[in-house]
Amino acid sequence: MTTQGTIRVIQYGLGPIGSATARQIVEQDGLELVGGVDIDPAKVGEDLGEVIGLDHPLGIAVVDDLLTALAEKGADLALHTTNSYFDLFQSQLSEIFAAGLNIVSTAEELSFPWLAHPEQATKVDSMAKQAGKTVLGTGVNPGFLMDLLPLNLTALCRRVDRITVKRVINASTRRGPFQIKVGAGMTVADFTAAMDEGRMGHVGLPESVGMVFHTMGKTLSRYKASVEPVVADRLIKTDAVEVAVGRVRGLKQVARGYTDEGEFVTLTFIAALDEKDEGDTINIVGTPDLEVKLKGTNGDIATVAIAVNAIRRVNEAAPGLVTMRDLPVITNW
Repeated sequence: MTTQGTIRVIQYGLGPIGSATARQIVEQDGLELVGGVDIDPAKVGEDLGEVIGLDHPLGIAVVDDLLTALAEKGADLALHTTNSYFDLFQSQLSEIFAAGLNIVSTAEELSFPWLAHPEQATKVDSMAKQAGKTVLGTGVNPGFLMDLLPLNLTALCRRVDRITVKRVINASTRRGPFQIKVGAGMTVADFTAAMDEGRMGHVGLPESVGMVFHTMGKTLSRYKASVEPVVADRLIKTDAVEVAVGRVRGLKQVARGYTDEGEFVTLTFIAALDEKDEGDTINIVGTPDLEVKLKGTNGDIATVAIAVNAIRRVNEAAPGLVTMRDLPVITNW
């Protein structure tokens, strides 16, 4: 039974991340999981608890339509975990707004779309305000490690000349779809072709650069991005993929943002099987110079945590499209 103050949540998307956020919602005091939506025929009609990997049923059937889920029980918010790209998720946001729900989404292009996707950002903001609802795009990166955290660190500085962030991930410890997403197992030629199509690799570096520039009052005069494969020098096997010598075990992506004076932000993202020296390093050049290193940030766990922890803030926020910098500090409940 829903208690006073409990936020009722529908999980929209039941892939690996969506299933993990749903499990976290079940465990979290103050939240109630009231429905699950997914288009996978193998999941539709099955018990939501079993689909998300609980050891007990929830007595809620997975459905392929949001209105069907709402017909069973009312909700306050949808936790949206489907796609990274606007052209694939924008109609889903419209559907959720029409149903009268706030939204927390893990869609990377939604995290700070005002510079990279201004038309889409304006449309989503307008839809949200017309519905009287709030939408947030968040995650560990973009949403925190390469944008919000370094922005907060600049409060310690009298002057900031440059910001660099380097994130190194051992993809062997991550879920199978993530390993595939960074190209593990591909030939170099296939990797290059897939990257040229624009539907592979890490999504969100332009959004992080945009958040940093806009929040600090800087004008982005030029943006430069590069990506290269990281190639295996020995055989690597995981549960999801086998990588022969000479094939791709991951990638290195770099994003650079420039003011008229020169390079101001450099973001380096490395994710590869059996990658060493995993961790996150933030350097701020200025007065004073700062260096902050993080160890133990698991991207999957952190994405799930930050999305669920943001629910309360989003439910309390004014209508419209908001970003992580706009909300009160998000903490573990």
